[in-house]
Amino acid sequence: MRFTRMAAGAAAAVVTLSLTACGGGVENTEPGSAEALSTDRDITLSMAWWGNDDRAVMYEEAIDLFEEAHPNITVQTQFQAFDDYWTARATEAAGSALPDVVQMDLSYLRQYGATGQLLDLNGQVGVNLDVDGIDDSLISSGQIDGGQFGIPISTNTLALFYNADLLEELGIDPPAEGYTWDDLNEWTEQVSQAGAGHDPVVYGFSDYTGQLWFFLSWLIQQGVEPFTEDGQLNFDEAQMTEWLNRGQDLRDAEAFYPIKRTKQIEPLEGFTVGEQAAGMTWDNFLGSYEAETGQEVKMLPMPSGENGPQQFWKPGMLLSASSSTAEPEAAAALIDFLTNAPEVGEIFGTSKGVPATQAQIDAMDVEPGSVDERVVQYEEDVADVVTEQVPVPVEGVGALEAEFKRLSEELQYGNITVDEFVAEWFSIADSTVGQS
Repeated sequence: MRFTRMAAGAAAAVVTLSLTACGGGVENTEPGSAEALSTDRDITLSMAWWGNDDRAVMYEEAIDLFEEAHPNITVQTQFQAFDDYWTARATEAAGSALPDVVQMDLSYLRQYGATGQLLDLNGQVGVNLDVDGIDDSLISSGQIDGGQFGIPISTNTLALFYNADLLEELGIDPPAEGYTWDDLNEWTEQVSQAGAGHDPVVYGFSDYTGQLWFFLSWLIQQGVEPFTEDGQLNFDEAQMTEWLNRGQDLRDAEAFYPIKRTKQIEPLEGFTVGEQAAGMTWDNFLGSYEAETGQEVKMLPMPSGENGPQQFWKPGMLLSASSSTAEPEAAAALIDFLTNAPEVGEIFGTSKGVPATQAQIDAMDVEPGSVDERVVQYEEDVADVVTEQVPVPVEGVGALEAEFKRLSEELQYGNITVDEFVAEWFSIADSTVGQS
């Protein structure tokens, strides 16, 4: 079975993002101003990504193919878990020594692109980098003030995942079509009650209020754009308080998956060890979830808000080049290969999200019912509710996302109250957002 790019109307939902730089940055270059990649000398590149061992195997296979196509180029690689990855990149950035090519997340693009750490790839376009196969609306997500600081290599959207086999054991149906956030709370409590006598004990959900992207999704459903065009927060303490209080009754009833157990089993999750019936994250996690649980995992759209079901497309990830690279042409060529080469699409499938280029989608010649087929089918199924703009992250939002998670853990332990959470987060945000 082969797939086609999402319909134009759905693709248009990945709206053009006009990001305004907060300061610094590499001076823009005209497309096509770079030199062609040299083939008469040896070149060494460094590349870093976040992910697990499975992703590393896929990247190494893809890079081997790149090196075969470019015998004079050697790529040195490294990878870390997500949180450790950004700690390492921050240390390197302090010394203007990022790897030549870095896997980039939308939450961190402004932090690195607007402060002079990333190469403006505009000059490489049409020479060593082909972006013609990427939707204009998607390629714009990697731009800051006209500079192209990231190349989107995939798309994804949020989904609710549930363990169909485990729910069948408990005798409970998954959330009904069109379910709301209130419905999700009721369902979570129902599952946790039914799972109390199960071996092992099963909970319905972890505390979803502790994830910043879910809060942003909920804000959008309230008609609130989370960030302003000039890179500031567009929500207040009352709105965050309302969001966090959505989980307070379940925290009080100990109906969420226990935070103590969460820390005990890290880097695994309650969902992947069969102790939690459902969870929410990006749709490209389906493959790893099924591999880790060994059971059937299914997806539903996110809960509906006051205006019904509303979601957004997000670049699954981007590839960027360091502004300090000594080999900008080779770095661009590596990004081009990983973005466009059909063989790379065949290797990765949808593990990083649905590929951004048709050539890589076409390369996914997969069996009906496979993970790749189901992820693409999910995105086709929810295309009519993907009606909103992706929240354009402000500078520093990556650090604020980590702080949101940390404070949520303190809240779940009972060490702080919702009001204390909100006050501390906004205090940190006031000194972080827009600080270059």
